Amino acid sequence: MATPPRFISHRLSRWAPWLPAIAYVALLLPLEALGRGGGGEHYSRPSSGNGGGRGGGDGDGVALWVVYQLFSLVWRYPKVMLPMLCVGGVVYWLYRRNLHPDATTKRALEQREAYQRTQVSPRDVQGWVNALRLKDPAFALEPMLEKTKWLFMELQQAWFLRDMTPVRPFLSDATFQRFGVQLELMRAQGVRDAITDFEVLELQLIGLDQSPWFDSIHVRVHARMRDTDVPVSFTDAQATEAARKAPNEAFTEVWTFVRKPGAQTRVGADLFQGKCPNCGAPFNGGAANTCEFCGAVVNSGNYDWTLSEITQGIEHAPYHKTVDGLMQAREADPALNLEMLEDRASLLFWKWIDAQSRRDMKPLAKVARADLVQGLESELEALGRQGRRRMFLECAVGSADVRAFQVNPQGDDVAHVELRWSARMGIGAVKEPPSSRATVPQRHIFTLTRKHGAKTNTANGMSTDRCPQCNAPLTNSAATDCEYCGTPLSTGERDWVLAEARTFEAWNADEDARFRTLPPRRAAPRQGMGGPAAAPRPEDAVMDVQERQRLLYMMAAIAAADGEVTSAERKLLKLCAERWGVVWDNVELALSMGPQLFDRLAAKGSPEAEVFLRNIVEMALVDGRIDRKERRMLERAAAHLGLEDRLASLIDGR
Repeated sequence: MATPPRFISHRLSRWAPWLPAIAYVALLLPLEALGRGGGGEHYSRPSSGNGGGRGGGDGDGVALWVVYQLFSLVWRYPKVMLPMLCVGGVVYWLYRRNLHPDATTKRALEQREAYQRTQVSPRDVQGWVNALRLKDPAFALEPMLEKTKWLFMELQQAWFLRDMTPVRPFLSDATFQRFGVQLELMRAQGVRDAITDFEVLELQLIGLDQSPWFDSIHVRVHARMRDTDVPVSFTDAQATEAARKAPNEAFTEVWTFVRKPGAQTRVGADLFQGKCPNCGAPFNGGAANTCEFCGAVVNSGNYDWTLSEITQGIEHAPYHKTVDGLMQAREADPALNLEMLEDRASLLFWKWIDAQSRRDMKPLAKVARADLVQGLESELEALGRQGRRRMFLECAVGSADVRAFQVNPQGDDVAHVELRWSARMGIGAVKEPPSSRATVPQRHIFTLTRKHGAKTNTANGMSTDRCPQCNAPLTNSAATDCEYCGTPLSTGERDWVLAEARTFEAWNADEDARFRTLPPRRAAPRQGMGGPAAAPRPEDAVMDVQERQRLLYMMAAIAAADGEVTSAERKLLKLCAERWGVVWDNVELALSMGPQLFDRLAAKGSPEAEVFLRNIVEMALVDGRIDRKERRMLERAAAHLGLEDRLASLIDGR
């Protein structure tokens, strides 16, 4: 039976007020699809937010028109539009919470990338096990993985209880120092980490590195837990209850264990059974980490596996780098090895962070040059007189890699170690909470010095926080000599000490200037210094996510330091954020913080500023060309850096 025309007209008239709203919703659907344009492929590891932000341009005009139409509809049909907006808001909130790429997809992509980076074949695993059994016939993979699982659970429990002493015998000195400083930073900010329901899902051997000094095995740990921050005043029970409300999320880490070649597996008589790995006597711990019967340093790696590094699976890089000058340095010190030196550099880094956070130079003064300590102390005192301080929270090291050695037979040898790290940090008021800061990737070069002719003390192994003469553990007293044997500690007479801590740009500029002063006959061997005269290192030619973030945050801070940031500059920064896969919300936070986001910014017209501009040019040229918008961005950056006259030559590669 046909529906009467008058009835159809009456029904349509009832729905007439909804037709503009339906058209509006239809318009929004394709716009939301554009909002998912990243789809997760521009994943930014340390950040969270809107997933990469879209640039300005024509999209801004469309957005303004949509907002205008929306207000018009609400004004004309409030009884219809207001309920629709409420329902739409709830639906959008559920979408963002459960289905949006910023939540589910990004976490899945992170896990997938971590697995891809740590994927190995059964044939590889068997080959590594066989290689270890050639020197240690009693080595077996399954018991090693079981020990790793036990240590993982014990370490999480110690972290939750804020006392790492129970697991100290299993950790290198730098790893133990890292946990101690991180706990102290959290305590100073009035928070503690609450975790619960932690469990290991899978363990897998994914690599073996062998050298004359250490065997290093890499174990992939796939686990999950509930994790949240709570006030420091919370009891363990309260913290556990709060953690139970957090989502149960999976993650992947790579644990690196080191052991001296030739060390043998002692079945039933190692640290995991509470026995000295050297003599088998009962070991009850202690601050010295030394067996009271045989004097062995149990966490040195000389007798059993020691946990020397924990890396996020997404950061794992299963390859080796060429280190300039290493062979020449080994001519004077045959036992010189990267494992111990990088562990020493990590130890110095955490003491450097701790000194700035607590404004207490005593622990650092034992392992750093006096002029560095005095300069840092003067800087902190000057900030204190202004009611300001340096802040660090959620500080983490991504990698510590030796880049180059310089051998000086008439003085001190030099080692340059690159530290990639991140933190919620900056310079602010004494009572300002660091939680208001963005997590900023950092890139520093630590310059370590040691008297030429000094030898690596292999007896200490990975226990690098000790006197190089008598092997006694270092204390936190103000003395810069060993309190047991009187050996000077901060002069570099016997061990590597921190001489300088510079940003990558400052170090690169200084090295480039030094290289240009060398005679031509010495210029050819130079490799990997990062200057224009050297072939670029692979990891610098195609920058990773953290490096792109660091450069963009510095661009924002430099722009803000010159005064007001124009709308044109904001659009160019937003363009970079879109193309470089960096979250725009964090760039805006960098703009609001300005130069306080970084310890220091490059001075206008300086060699350091030129290095920074060169890196930006390399990023713009990653696709082989520079378009009109990229050139405007580079011109703005060059103007802020006082290098307008150098831009053309940098683009041309001169």
